[in-house]
Amino acid sequence: MTAIISVPELASDLAEGAAPVLLDVRWQLGGPPGLPAYQAGHLPGAVYVDLETELAAPAGNGTGRHPLPPLDVFGAAMRAAGVSADKSVVVYDGGGMGGGWAAARCWWLLRWAGHPDVRVLDGGLAAWSAYRESEGGGALPLSTETPEPPEGDFRPTPGGMPMLEADDAGSLARHGLLLDARAAERYRGEVEPIDPVGGHIPGAVSAPTTENVTDAGTLRSRQALAERFEALGAGPGTEVGVYCGSGVSAAHEVLALAVAGIDAALYVGSWSEWTADGARPVATGPERG
Repeated sequence: MTAIISVPELASDLAEGAAPVLLDVRWQLGGPPGLPAYQAGHLPGAVYVDLETELAAPAGNGTGRHPLPPLDVFGAAMRAAGVSADKSVVVYDGGGMGGGWAAARCWWLLRWAGHPDVRVLDGGLAAWSAYRESEGGGALPLSTETPEPPEGDFRPTPGGMPMLEADDAGSLARHGLLLDARAAERYRGEVEPIDPVGGHIPGAVSAPTTENVTDAGTLRSRQALAERFEALGAGPGTEVGVYCGSGVSAAHEVLALAVAGIDAALYVGSWSEWTADGARPVATGPERG
């Protein structure tokens, strides 16, 4: 099953009456809430999902900034959005450069929780809004109506995607390949705008998730992604894991790896959890350490 769907493919499905469950997960790190943007215009039939309250639990002592949500909270949110086990789901966010992170977080959570058919809209709302019909039919529609979907039946069953705890991540950085999806300057420890300590997990490889997308904000081709990850060390049989600041942008890297045909585990707690324990080692500079 592919992990992404293009705007033309989704538009065709909607035109043919084969609509999946649509989830709008607009969110920006440190930015304004996504709900007002959703209310101003969204894909027809899409239901808004809040990353901070429905796709994450509140941060606690020793946790990362976006811990996994309680299963009952996540399951209830998905059922209220109309998610059922036997119906396909398409998730999107605002898209554009640096976009796709929130949609990938929802994609990863649903796959981890056992849903078999979830895809991310490649390029998100930005790609949807920019798309033009081949014969000049104009922009695809947006809606300001808030849908009331029938209650879904999805019940989370964890274990559908591999996940790392802190000790696992530290070990994988030595015996496998642990990718750091943050900006390279944060990996090197030159700047750290959010977490109290700069640098990276010793042994991790810098792999900014922004390098997985084109200038248009869509994912690069499967071949280009496969070549990128191979150059970073993801050879045949290599165990791969990913982390970022709080487990959101790393989910987008896991998505890109999936498109490239590479399975990867997500360290949900990521750097914010790693550095919450002052006893854990930290490396700085461009080298793995």
